Amino acid sequence: MPKITLPDGSIRSFDAPVTALQVAENISLGLAKAAVAAKINGVQKDIYTLITDDAKLEILTLKNEEGLDVMRHTLTAQVLAKALKELYKGTLLAIGPTVENGFYYDVLSEHKISVDDFPKIEAKMQDILATKATVKRHMLDKQAAIELFKNKGEKYKVDIIENAKEDDTTEKGKISVYWQNEDKFVDLCRGPHLQSLEQIPANAFKLTKVSGAYWRGDANNEQLQRIYGVAFADKKKLDAYLLMIEEAEKRDHRKIGKELGLFHLQEEAVGQVFWHQKGWTLYKTLENYIRDKITAQNYIEVKTPILVDRKLWEQSGHWSKFGQNMFVVPAAEENDSTLAVKPMNCPCHVQIFKQSTVSYRELPIRMAEYLN
Repeated sequence: MPKITLPDGSIRSFDAPVTALQVAENISLGLAKAAVAAKINGVQKDIYTLITDDAKLEILTLKNEEGLDVMRHTLTAQVLAKALKELYKGTLLAIGPTVENGFYYDVLSEHKISVDDFPKIEAKMQDILATKATVKRHMLDKQAAIELFKNKGEKYKVDIIENAKEDDTTEKGKISVYWQNEDKFVDLCRGPHLQSLEQIPANAFKLTKVSGAYWRGDANNEQLQRIYGVAFADKKKLDAYLLMIEEAEKRDHRKIGKELGLFHLQEEAVGQVFWHQKGWTLYKTLENYIRDKITAQNYIEVKTPILVDRKLWEQSGHWSKFGQNMFVVPAAEENDSTLAVKPMNCPCHVQIFKQSTVSYRELPIRMAEYLN
């Protein structure tokens, strides 16, 4: 019979297999009511997951970040997705993950969604929340899941299932899907989700922006519409976040730079700056000020390539630790090199140091570099 170890180290024994929710009820009814999901042996699970063996258990609520993440996940996958399907007929669902403070959903729709549509979408989401529908997980055979979403015309879901790995949306060869109130709305998802939409604070979310996104991040695929939103445990926290964003936008360097005629950005040069005369004058003034300072500290100024072969980053250790976050220029041909924008200067400065023999009397050697 299972022995459940709680975060404080205490152990609760049960005479038969027990769900995470039942353990929460055994601790206190208040905890059971607040519970949104569980962490069993370090893995997030639905609150009604059955525990058959000894396990470590943490009950997640909206008071912690992991509980908030589960709530946001349910809000995008079960509420925003359903609202978009009901409002804009023929809409196809792609993916709907969580991000910091919120969520997004990628969809293909004939209707071009804009921020002007947000009040209408949010109202529909409120209607869906008002149903207090239950959200239930089902495990399907892979072929059954493919047929389910094929019949619904959800080609992106079919693509995900056909390429699913064991640690993705699968579990022992099964595919995880979630039905809402056991009705027609179903979404492919590894979970966990809230057991009921009633647990989502109805006044603590807001849609924020819409952008374009290619399916699987490949420009050769169809462009989807990505709808972003934020959600919190209560309206007070939502309002505080929105105020913070509003104040930050007033100080946005992109906005200020354009208003003052210092510089501007545009889509044709993503991540790069068009410096105007006044802005470039300020830039050079600051650069010269720093140059005087580092020269006084015996730094030597050098210049190294911005794009460097992946081999160097593998050698330095950056690739294994930060490779997924680096800006990469993929190889055009099979035998071509993969290049990456340098995230820092030190590996390149080491290459300069290696070009000659240096006496210990010449150390330390301090190198400085200005980037573009």
